[in-house]
Amino acid sequence: MSLDATARESNIRDSIKKYFKDALRTANGIDVTFDRQLTFPDVLVPSTTTNRWVLINFGPMEIKHLSEIYLDVVCCTRQDNEGYKLAHLRDLVLGYLSDTSRTDSFARIPFYRSYENQAWELLGAFVVTDVQESGQLQASDGTKYKILSVKLRTASKI
Repeated sequence: MSLDATARESNIRDSIKKYFKDALRTANGIDVTFDRQLTFPDVLVPSTTTNRWVLINFGPMEIKHLSEIYLDVVCCTRQDNEGYKLAHLRDLVLGYLSDTSRTDSFARIPFYRSYENQAWELLGAFVVTDVQESGQLQASDGTKYKILSVKLRTASKI
């Protein structure tokens, strides 16, 4: 028996990656990396230089009728003496994790059944139900960063 599309980790990861790539990289030109430490994007793509990027780390997932998915969204900047760039990056990212046009202010992230060789099928949405924010931190290489710990919920068939 195969696993329902709403309970597949591959669909969850692909959908979240698509959302952040579309919102940050495509719409705003901000580099996005996944499941890494504070790797400076120059290490990943040596021909480019950036002073701001976002790192997404997938955390625990509890797949049940109302599934819970946890992410750490790390906003990172370089050459940012007073944290000015970091504050703007945090505001931009948090804007994609909330929706003030809704009465509950919860953002919806489209949840897809991903395919390698055909159009993706929309299954529903992840609802951003909680965002916990760290204070401003600084790595030994001078990278300033903030961690947004995000809790998503979605209906799943198990």
